[in-house]
Amino acid sequence: MIKINLLPQRKPKRQAEPGQQALLVGMLFLLLGGAGIYFGIDRNIRADVNDADASNEKYAKEIDHRKNDKKVKGLANAKAALASAEAHSSQIEKLTAARAVPAHMLHELAEILTPGHMPTMTKDMATKVKSDPNYQFRDDWDPKHIWITDLTEIKGAFTLEGGAESDADVTQLAKRLQVSAYFQEVTPTGGEKLTDKDSGVTYYTFTIKGKVVY
Repeated sequence: MIKINLLPQRKPKRQAEPGQQALLVGMLFLLLGGAGIYFGIDRNIRADVNDADASNEKYAKEIDHRKNDKKVKGLANAKAALASAEAHSSQIEKLTAARAVPAHMLHELAEILTPGHMPTMTKDMATKVKSDPNYQFRDDWDPKHIWITDLTEIKGAFTLEGGAESDADVTQLAKRLQVSAYFQEVTPTGGEKLTDKDSGVTYYTFTIKGKVVY
């Protein structure tokens, strides 16, 4: 007798294919290997950092030791002293170059430019003024006809610049400076005749050079 079963047969439980098992095992090994590499690199990096910290600490101690070394301190102090001396010398040079004009020179110039005042003369010079026409100057000259625009004095040499109403006024000023006991080698140099644009007045510029007697 033949029996025919019409009920569907149960399918066997699905099992992983051999290829899939190999893939899973491979991924597991990769994960484990990656973790090993990560921790290994991290350990190496940490070791390098620790070594660097130790080296930095060593160098810091050496620097502190050198800072406290007497020879190093002496060299630093010497360099600082040299820099200070150079700065001080530079300031002295600037002050020397821009020093004030000697007070006696200004006083004498003020006397010469004051109406009715005579220059300071030695006895010999006063005698020459009376007897030698080359040294004589006008007693009635009015110094108000002269104005000073610039006065410089460097190492005993002076330069006086300004303007005058006439060329004769420049001559009178120069003669007084020449006979003064506080000036020597006085020489008028240059000069130009100009006309003021606004007023139309004609005047003369002048430059007188010489040396100051200290």
